[in-house]
Amino acid sequence: MPATYVSGTAPGALPLVGHAWPLMRRPLDFLRSLPAHGDLVEIRLGSVPAYVPCHPGLLRQVLFDDRTFDKGGPFFTRLRDIVGNGLGSCEHRDHRRQRRLVQPSFHRARLEGYAAVMADEAARLSASWHDGLVVDVFPAMFGLTLRTVTRTLFSAHLAEDDVARLQDSFGIALSGLFRRMFVPAPVQRLPLPANRRYERALAGLHDTVDRLVAAYRRGGQDHGDLLSTLIAAREDDGRGGLTDAEVHDQVMTMVFGGSETMAATLTWSLYALARHPEAARDLHAELDAVLGGRAVTPADLPHLPRTGQTVTESLRLYPPAWLFTRVTTAPVEMAGRRLPSGTTMVVSPPVVHHSPAVHLRPGEFRPARWAAEQPGRPPREGFAIFGAGARKCIGDVYAMTEATLALATLCHRWRMDFAPGADTRPPALATVHYPRRLLMRLSERRRAAA
Repeated sequence: MPATYVSGTAPGALPLVGHAWPLMRRPLDFLRSLPAHGDLVEIRLGSVPAYVPCHPGLLRQVLFDDRTFDKGGPFFTRLRDIVGNGLGSCEHRDHRRQRRLVQPSFHRARLEGYAAVMADEAARLSASWHDGLVVDVFPAMFGLTLRTVTRTLFSAHLAEDDVARLQDSFGIALSGLFRRMFVPAPVQRLPLPANRRYERALAGLHDTVDRLVAAYRRGGQDHGDLLSTLIAAREDDGRGGLTDAEVHDQVMTMVFGGSETMAATLTWSLYALARHPEAARDLHAELDAVLGGRAVTPADLPHLPRTGQTVTESLRLYPPAWLFTRVTTAPVEMAGRRLPSGTTMVVSPPVVHHSPAVHLRPGEFRPARWAAEQPGRPPREGFAIFGAGARKCIGDVYAMTEATLALATLCHRWRMDFAPGADTRPPALATVHYPRRLLMRLSERRRAAA
């Protein structure tokens, strides 16, 4: 007998701005409240009605049927300002070809080289810290992940001023992205200071990537990095590679996906470990047993299951990508509602990540729930951070590898405790969910091996 779903409407929408206020002030609390109103819940993004699948079965339908529920809607309209028509944002008609051409960049042999870069950058950051230092965690993690993704893309060490400039540009562009979802188009075109900052940041990002791609085109050799693979990509018949514009958009997509979201993942993982000493003890015990006094290497990954489970549980409880949209390409019926073509769908991982119907004691931080031998391990559809189906994130293994290596490297050498002055609320309408100011004091657990 097919499941029967119930639809509903979220209360509290205001004229013109819709649910912008709770999404700005308490986004995760608002989204976690939606299942109480039905399996498919109508909300308002500004004046646009949108529908949130709150039941894992409906979410699975949206994620797997990417022809009917295509990439689009207010979020992807704005995201394309930054990443263009890359693999993560392109429509269904372009996706298969792009994925086929980009896939070799994430072949296992390539990932081994990227993992060495990841471990090296994490070790460099760890070595730059000292006992008693108070770290503002998110900017530190943003610098780490941005340096890592640019090295895996371009085989280059970026100077600190270049990293700072890219961080600033991405921060401005991404902070403006969600705000522009709620602002009428005519207002976005006005010469307001916020609009000018946004346009300058976008121009700086696109210009930097254009120069790097052009330099690689002139070099004509394989550096063992992501960009070399993208430039060399060809169809099965040896023809029809990516154009300069397509390479540009893939690079922007990878920098976006591999910097701020990765930084938020590591930041929330360190936050959760500081809040839960028993989880930190389990993690340290694993690291000490596997590593002893030596540094972390990519070969250690299979032997660090609890470290990987810590990252997964952090992604479940504090998902960096907390809202994105799709749009229906044909009329469809869901939960008793007839949704016309062009309807905006909102996919929100926190809705299912915090559902007691999917996860036992969902509000608790319990990395062990993801252990392979754990009875009642959450179902696959209970973890939506990388999507599913044909549009599942192509960089999921890359992301988990980097997060696990970085967390192992930093936590093996350092214990981190909260320092005064923290503010863990997310910035208002931030594209990526991260704490505004997470200050942590370092205590050295062991000196790194030479």
